[in-house]
Amino acid sequence: MKKFNNGNLKLAIQKEGRLTQDSLAFLRQTGLEFESYQKLLYSSCRNFPLEILYLRDDDIPNYVSTGVVDLGIAGQNILSEKREPVKKLLNLRFGFCSLVIAVPKDSPIKILSDLNGKRIATSYPNSSKVFFKKNNIQADLVQVRGSVEITPAIGVADAIIDLTSTGSTLILQDLRVLTKIYDSEAVLVANNDLSKNKKKLVNNIITRFKGALSAKNYKYINLSAEEKILPRLKKIIPVLGFQYFSFIPQKGKVSVTSVIKEDIFWETIEKLKIMGIKRILVLPIEKMII
Repeated sequence: MKKFNNGNLKLAIQKEGRLTQDSLAFLRQTGLEFESYQKLLYSSCRNFPLEILYLRDDDIPNYVSTGVVDLGIAGQNILSEKREPVKKLLNLRFGFCSLVIAVPKDSPIKILSDLNGKRIATSYPNSSKVFFKKNNIQADLVQVRGSVEITPAIGVADAIIDLTSTGSTLILQDLRVLTKIYDSEAVLVANNDLSKNKKKLVNNIITRFKGALSAKNYKYINLSAEEKILPRLKKIIPVLGFQYFSFIPQKGKVSVTSVIKEDIFWETIEKLKIMGIKRILVLPIEKMII
């Protein structure tokens, strides 16, 4: 078997699960070139000194904290549960979900204090214990692995603590959310004792990651408008360091190119339409280095 180049960064991602495809897609979005398929244990990047290891998600925090790998992409839920001493570098804006307490729809449990003395099934015992201690709940935890949502139906538990993203699985099992414990998403974490050379490589890869993340949050627009409304356009279109105006000769018009943040994009577009601007070119941004 080919050995790792110890001078390269080593990044662990989930081998198979809810974060796998999004992690691979994100890495490729940053320009990294590598092979990946289900039985592959690791990949070597062709255009960056990086080895990608495919691991069980539960193992990633420990591999990072002990220095087996330098970096890891894992859900915040796994980090909160495992509580390994790793350094959080970036939120990656995918893999969104929440850890919730859910009970059967017809359960008499209505408020948190109703959980006292009840059996709670979960595969997140540490997160559950922290939450119960904080809220002075005395409940019996039943630790299970997989299919947590069916435990109330088969009489194993009165409630569950589990991850949910859309809530569809809970609905199918006739469960309702009692409360949310925390939100989670994919994050990039690092070992706390990286060498000087590895720190330089990490800074380089973070630049790539931030460029891809920034691109997700913005849209590129181009439009043509009457020169006389230019002062109003300048008030409507955010500058953000990317606003550019050029004049179209002999037509009394101005061409506008700008980058608009996603969360105000549609609001801005509606204002432009009200001003009578009909043709607006909107393009996705592959990367944006700020």
